[in-house]
Amino acid sequence: MSSDIHQPMRGGQRPRALRRTLFLAVTAATLMLGLSFAAVPAYRLFCRATGFAGTPLVAAQNTTKRLGQMMVVRFDANVAPGLAFDFAPETPFVHLHLGETKTVEFHVANESDQPATAVASFNIQPDLAAQYFNKLSCFCFDETVLKPHESKDLPVVFFVDPALAKDKDIRSLSSITLSYTFFPSKAGKSQASTTAKTRLN
Repeated sequence: MSSDIHQPMRGGQRPRALRRTLFLAVTAATLMLGLSFAAVPAYRLFCRATGFAGTPLVAAQNTTKRLGQMMVVRFDANVAPGLAFDFAPETPFVHLHLGETKTVEFHVANESDQPATAVASFNIQPDLAAQYFNKLSCFCFDETVLKPHESKDLPVVFFVDPALAKDKDIRSLSSITLSYTFFPSKAGKSQASTTAKTRLN
């Protein structure tokens, strides 16, 4: 039997092995970190494509046929703590036919003495209805920048897919709630003052 088997690692081999182990560990950690960041936008894309977790679908146009069945769409407007926005829909709810395109505006105002940058997230309740709620135009996920005491009207264009009437789980549903929440933008250069208020409608 060769005596090389029990020969200790030479001085030059040990630092090389340690460097290789360290390189593999750093590479693995970097890969895991990159995957964790990629998971967030991937999850958002999945939700938008499937309506999962109450996420409304995004449509390029309305190609559905309008049905006689009516639906009430309610609107909920919220502001996260730390943002001095006044935020409300022009109307608390609308009646519409399945397949009918509707436009509703949300009024937002910066009540602070500082410029503010914010982003709105959204949700549909009940969750099962999200796969039939289609937004043609929306201000969500776009940065809204307001000067001190500036206000804007932000439109949302949407329709409810008539296919909802064929879904045995929710075909008797008569009301859907579209909810928005404004959050201070991390990417924005400026944010509202911390004297914020939250408004629920």
